[in-house]
Formats: sequence, C-alpha cells, structure tokens
Amino acid sequence: MSTFDAFRFDGKRALVVGGATGMGSASAELLQSAGADVVVMDFAPVTLDGATGIHVNLADKDSIDAAVEQLDGPVHALLSCAGVADGTPGIEKINFIGHRHLIDRLLADDLLPRGSAIGFISSAAGLGWESNLPRIKEYLATPDFDSAVAWIEANGGADYMSTKQAICAYVATQAMPMLQRGIRINATCPGPTDTPLAQANKEMWLAFGADYRSEVGVEAATPLEQAYPLVFLCSAAASAINGITMITDSGYFAAGVTEAFPPATDIANFLLGRLS
Repeated sequence: MSTFDAFRFDGKRALVVGGATGMGSASAELLQSAGADVVVMDFAPVTLDGATGIHVNLADKDSIDAAVEQLDGPVHALLSCAGVADGTPGIEKINFIGHRHLIDRLLADDLLPRGSAIGFISSAAGLGWESNLPRIKEYLATPDFDSAVAWIEANGGADYMSTKQAICAYVATQAMPMLQRGIRINATCPGPTDTPLAQANKEMWLAFGADYRSEVGVEAATPLEQAYPLVFLCSAAASAINGITMITDSGYFAAGVTEAFPPATDIANFLLGRLS
C-alpha cells in the first residue's frame, strides 16, 4: 500500500446520479477503474458493465425515494452529475431540488458515513452566486422538496443559471454542517465540454469561449477530462478540500477576470454580477 492509494476507491461504493451519459458516465467509468463499486442512478438506461443501474426521475420526489430504497449499503462517494438545459420542464427539480432531496434522504437513512464525500457538477453559469446570496439563502432555507418547488413557483428561478447558482451556494453553505458529520462537499464548474447535452445546445454551449481556446490551442474538454477533477474531489486525496467550486475551464474565466484575455472580461464580470 502506498500514499498514492488515497486517490483510489478500493472497498468503497460510489453513487453517480446522472451517470448514464456525458461527464457522469465518464466519472462512473473512472471510479470503476479506481476500484469503486459503482451504482448509477439515471432516467436514461444504464449500460456500464459491472455497475448497478437504478432508474430515477429527479423531477419526481417519489421516484427519488424509491431509488434510495434500492440502495443496499452505504455510499462513500456521491457524484451529483445530472442536469438539463433551459426549456426542459422541471429544470429546477432535475438540476438542484431533486439532488438536494436525494442527499437529504441519504443523510436521514445514515447512508453517507463519516469519511464520505459529495461532488456536484455546476457550471460557469453558477459563478455569480455570491452576488445573489441573500436571495439564494432564502431559497435554500426551504426545508424540503415541495417547499422548494413552491418557492420557485412564487419567486422564479426555474432556469439554468439559477439552478447552477443554487448548487454553488448550497455547496458553500453546507461545507461546515456536512463536515461536522464527517462528510465533505465540493463542486466543479466545467467550461465547455463535448457531451450529448452540449451537442444538443451546440451553438451556445460549445461556441462559448471558442475564441479563447483557439488562442491557447486547446479544444473543448472531453467528459473524461472533467471527470478527473470531480472524482479527485471525492477521493481521500482531497481530504483538506471542502466547500469549494473548482473552475475547470482551461483558464478562460481567470483570463477574463485578470484581463489577460480581454474578450472574456465582460463575460466574467457579467457572471460575477459586476457589470453595472
């Protein structure tokens, strides 16, 4: 046994929600190769050999409860990867409320033991969460699935950007209470990544930052390139990391904030809520 084993998941169970396609699928495969016993929950069919597949509809509380009931043991790494684009009915439930309810159920059933970790996939669209924190904290204060849905119906927020800001704020606000239970929680904030969802929204999602990628000589990320940091954050090797949203965009956002790449500066300031 070596110190590098902290990056592995031997003897651990990993649950990948949204693990049938895209970054979730790449994460599930990577976890398998790192020794994990992988369970995939998804609305789409699960085809990964060796993984346990469980159907779930994150827009349906009863479906989530039924999916949790099918787990027959603890979860040492929870990767919350499922997400949909604007225009999808129930986006607020699928992208955030359903994930939170699933976490609440796992906690209530003592299925997230001390030493476990949670990793969300957020988005560049969520980077301005700090400027909206008072509003988001009111949203996060809703105690359950139904009250969160009712809050959105009354206050708005059934859109991609709002759901991703909610994820970032949830990760930050839960860092301390989760760690008091011995659980870490983090997120990644991917830049453009060549996934089926991105291909379905290609003109907007994959065109974003194309000028920067051309300038530095890189392509849009692959799902596996985004899986690497997400899986790392859920490993014992990241035991000192908690409550962060790691930006994984090949430096686009940093180049915009610092004006190293001026065409990205207005976009970065917009995402941070700094444009007057």
